[in-house]
Amino acid sequence: MIIDRLENAGTYTGLDSGIASALNFLKTTDHEKAGEGRHDIDGDAVYALVMDYTTKPASEGGWEAHRLDVQYVISGVERMGYAHLDALAAGPYNKEEDYLFLKGSGDFVLMLAGTFIILWPQDAHIPGTSVDQPSPVRKVVIKVQLND
Repeated sequence: MIIDRLENAGTYTGLDSGIASALNFLKTTDHEKAGEGRHDIDGDAVYALVMDYTTKPASEGGWEAHRLDVQYVISGVERMGYAHLDALAAGPYNKEEDYLFLKGSGDFVLMLAGTFIILWPQDAHIPGTSVDQPSPVRKVVIKVQLND
């Protein structure tokens, strides 16, 4: 897991070309004006999902893991749960939606507007968790297929 502010995104572009494309998209797109839904960056290899939602209590969230995510909070604030995959019990894998559901516990980090997080396949997480009470969030989740 990597968590940082968007102004520091250049530090991480050398990790993978897909991550570089994702971070470039974050830096060059007006996310306030972007429509909700899918935005292709590099076909199915790198694409963004712009979403608006209301955060929820941690008790309503569930642990998940999947292909690499770059998540960026445009507006609002949420807590992001984090645990290494090995620390959790695996549930069923949904191949169509690329989700592995898990059970267990982990830590939470605060995701303020302007913050991004890179979640590798081994980084289980619970997104969209409220800080004190449910509140609106606008976020971009970029799905990245890692290069070999």
